[in-house]
Amino acid sequence: MFCPKDGSLLVPKKDAKGKSVMTCPTCGHKKTGDKKIVLGEMKQKDDGRKFDVVEENDDHLPLVDTECPKCGHRKAHFWMIQTRAADEPATKFMKCEKCKHTWRDYK
Repeated sequence: MFCPKDGSLLVPKKDAKGKSVMTCPTCGHKKTGDKKIVLGEMKQKDDGRKFDVVEENDDHLPLVDTECPKCGHRKAHFWMIQTRAADEPATKFMKCEKCKHTWRDYK
């Protein structure tokens, strides 16, 4: 429900008598009615779908020449993920071919 005065979302609050009323947090408008307010969470039903866990495989990732900071091996797989805002550059992740150590490359 929304406030008819300023359009803010009404939130449930207790009044002086202990009854829950829908109240506008910005202007204080109160909406009373004969409907009972119930707070709770909706839970999704289990639809029976199952997921198969596939073993991690790096064969599809490109292999580049770089030095692993952990073991010193000179080959690593890499991938890029947008971890920050869209106007920021993507983060480059590296994974050592030999020891499987993963690190971020900020170069």
